[in-house]
Amino acid sequence: MISQNQIRLLLMLWFESNARVLPWRETKNPYFIWISEIMLQQTRVEAVIEYYSKFITRLPTIFDLANVEDDELYKLWQGLGYYSRAKNLKKAAGIVIEQFSGVMPNRKEELIKLPGIGPYTAGAIASIAFDERTPAIDGNVMRVISRLYGSTLDITTKVAKQEIEALVVDLLPTKEIGKFNQALMELGATVCIPNGKPKCRQCPLNEWCSASINQTTNEIPVKSKKKDRVIEPRTVLLTKVGSNWLIRKRPSKGLLANLWEFPNLIGKPSIMELKRFLLEHHIEVASIAKSEDAKHIFSHIEWHMETYLVEGRLLEDLDNGFLLTSEIELNDQYSVPAAFSHCLRIINNLK
Repeated sequence: MISQNQIRLLLMLWFESNARVLPWRETKNPYFIWISEIMLQQTRVEAVIEYYSKFITRLPTIFDLANVEDDELYKLWQGLGYYSRAKNLKKAAGIVIEQFSGVMPNRKEELIKLPGIGPYTAGAIASIAFDERTPAIDGNVMRVISRLYGSTLDITTKVAKQEIEALVVDLLPTKEIGKFNQALMELGATVCIPNGKPKCRQCPLNEWCSASINQTTNEIPVKSKKKDRVIEPRTVLLTKVGSNWLIRKRPSKGLLANLWEFPNLIGKPSIMELKRFLLEHHIEVASIAKSEDAKHIFSHIEWHMETYLVEGRLLEDLDNGFLLTSEIELNDQYSVPAAFSHCLRIINNLK
């Protein structure tokens, strides 16, 4: 078997020649690294680049983040999904200002106490920004190490996670820790890939990889199957009153908390029920017509949406939480989650 020193050397040399050029790799600023790591959770690198640059331009310091209005923060985050990440960023920024005078903690054990920062993110920030000798184990690293050592443990289990962490800790060099951690992650993201056939011939460790040698890359890593998502039918009302559109703010807790949405109902109500719903909120329907269907997938639930275009008339003041807004404001000011992106497209395409 290849020695640990050889693994380190081969990985570092490979990373120097093959690492993707990414904006957050050009800095040691722990705030910028933190922002990028949170954005990269559940989101593709290609999608994050534009958001990251826009975010740090508008909120270049932790003080800016702590003081930004929620609606503007969510607007900056719009399209990335999992908005609780943005909420936790702001909350954590406030804690860093209060407890650390606005200076990011430089130890994993302190970072992991902040909202939204788990073991991986804490390890990534501590090692990349501060070169702390600590692992940063994400799904990519789990896959690389499982295949390299031929582990058949279910990577969703505590036992497997502990075993892989122990292996990575043993591999960590005495310096350039962040670079080594990034090399492992990069190998998993670009070569030892999760979906499809891994690019084993491009891997610097291929000659010693157990899964490659034994042709078990399709079976490793072992991962228990997730539960099927719940399918939830919804009916969305794109309601125009004069030149403005009806939106409402979602509850402060739960899915898509505090974001703006187009009014919608669970299930497939009749036209009469839809008219009654709007009338209860002080809008009389002049016309209603079926528009396009859409689907949005969350981690645990799938919305299957029927959409209706409505022309209405305001009878009296709107209920609290409801708002009429222009198309321009809808696009530029209000944070409408990706679940309703088809609604924005419909509105923007209307003549």
